[in-house]
Amino acid sequence: MVRTGGRVRYVHMSRWPQVAMVGTLTIALSWIAYSSVNYFLSDRIIASKEQEVRDARRAYRSLLTEVSSYQRKFASITHDLEENHSIMVGLVEQNSTLQQSLENVETKLQATETERNRVLSVRERLKGDLLAVENKMQTLVTRNFALKDNLSTTELDLQQAIVQRNQAMIAGTHMKGRISSLEADLRNLRRNEEETIERLTEQTLGNIEDVERLLSLAGLKVDKVLEASDFNVAQGGPFIAAKEGDDDRPGAALKNKLAALDYHLDRWSALRGVLGRMPLTVPVNNGYVTSRFGKRKDPFNKKWAMHYGLDYGGPKKSPIYVTAPGVVTYAGRKSRYGRMVEVDHGGGLKTIYGHLHKAVVKKGDKVTHRQKIGLMGSSGRSTGVHLHYEIRFKGKPLNPLKFIQAGRNVFQG
Repeated sequence: MVRTGGRVRYVHMSRWPQVAMVGTLTIALSWIAYSSVNYFLSDRIIASKEQEVRDARRAYRSLLTEVSSYQRKFASITHDLEENHSIMVGLVEQNSTLQQSLENVETKLQATETERNRVLSVRERLKGDLLAVENKMQTLVTRNFALKDNLSTTELDLQQAIVQRNQAMIAGTHMKGRISSLEADLRNLRRNEEETIERLTEQTLGNIEDVERLLSLAGLKVDKVLEASDFNVAQGGPFIAAKEGDDDRPGAALKNKLAALDYHLDRWSALRGVLGRMPLTVPVNNGYVTSRFGKRKDPFNKKWAMHYGLDYGGPKKSPIYVTAPGVVTYAGRKSRYGRMVEVDHGGGLKTIYGHLHKAVVKKGDKVTHRQKIGLMGSSGRSTGVHLHYEIRFKGKPLNPLKFIQAGRNVFQG
């Protein structure tokens, strides 16, 4: 029946069309109800999953903040946290992918029922992924606790290191004090050594000056005497110019003073050796000078001549003594000298003892100071019993009286 504007109309339908219409309406209503129910249920499920994803993202952000805090506090575990950060970034990307997939599933659910099954399968897979994410999150939490333990251990190690550093600083302070004390002792020792070296140098220079003055009194030139004694300072090597600051090195001044002292000691040693070989005493005990060194009238022809020695008169056969240690280089007759003895004292110095009655030594004998070498006589060109005494340096005759006077200064000193 259809009523329109107060008029009623009747539409007559057969049974089967009515059944078909009712069935169609029933199917349509059922489909609408079913689709509505599925639609609302899907929204709730998706909303629930989205909430879970948001919770997971919030948990991830919280965890990322905590991990970042750990990274700022402890740089020693940065590498492990970076790995965790990489894992979390991967999870975020996976969550983003899952969210996109869920949106695609929702669209497909609206489009077709067939896609619903695929959405369900995808949903199950997402559940598995979420479960894996939860497991990884749990693993990260466990690792974070382990990192906390490591951080605690690291803090203890740092505290111990600080204690050890403080102890080392205290020990270093004591050591600096000890070093300062040792440096002061070293300076005192160096100053004492320098004073000692200076005293030795002064004494050595004084001794050298005395010997050189004695040699000058004897008529000898120091350089020639040392040259004849083979004294030299052996030195050599390539020339390398000195650099500014070379004398500022530790001990440089002391080394220079030691080098100077060593040179002076060598010179003093050589001069002392020369002094030990110098004929500074008289060759007789009970004698007197009858003729001096120099120009005189010859006792035989009364003409002016040079006399290169000293003549000592005395009793016949009076003992004659060598005036310095040496080696006999001649013992026997020699023309004008008669019986004579010649002694080499080294360093170019020789003494000659002429007109002897007898020589009691022979060539090659080593004689000591004041050793008896002969007896006074009048052999050779002589006017009477006496000793002709000569001193020669490198063959050149020197005045024996100067040596005797120099010897008196030595023995009196």
